[in-house]
Amino acid sequence: MKKDIILAGVGGQGILTIATILGHAALKRGWQLKQAEVHGMSQRGGDVQSHLRLSDKEIHSDLITMGDADMILSVEPMEALRYLPYLAADGWIITNSKPFVNIPNYPEPEAVYSQIRKAEKHLLFDADQIAKDLKASRAMNIVVLGAAIKHLGFSADEIEASIKAIFTSKGEAVVEANLRALQAGIALS
Repeated sequence: MKKDIILAGVGGQGILTIATILGHAALKRGWQLKQAEVHGMSQRGGDVQSHLRLSDKEIHSDLITMGDADMILSVEPMEALRYLPYLAADGWIITNSKPFVNIPNYPEPEAVYSQIRKAEKHLLFDADQIAKDLKASRAMNIVVLGAAIKHLGFSADEIEASIKAIFTSKGEAVVEANLRALQAGIALS
């Protein structure tokens, strides 16, 4: 089994945290992983993307080729569109609908949504609002991850264990907020 995932967003939205959680879960399974990251002015609201390749067999390259991604997992809708050429014909787009307007010519959100909806397999939802409702606004990325795990073949228990391992040093309140966010995302899928 293999999963090739494009993670996309804007600097500070938690893309690399998602990659860390998924990588941790994959390693716990005994899987191989390769990751390539691009941080385009991430500290100034620039795009951040990561190619994350997970497999129970050897992986030879850390880059996903055009048309081969099993999923585009995005915390910003326009960033999901940026990587559409990488999506396989049967791949999923799972993305937050809340725009991060960081450029003066950001397109109308509905125009972005209509492009996402053209994908046969997509899940578009306001992860920011869900996280805010949970009183866990910093865990918006984990809501998005929760919505994706079923399509990635991970169990809730595997991802919960990774969240606990990664966030324990930040305290119980942070762990609990992220677990609530994960469950809210799972409920969407």
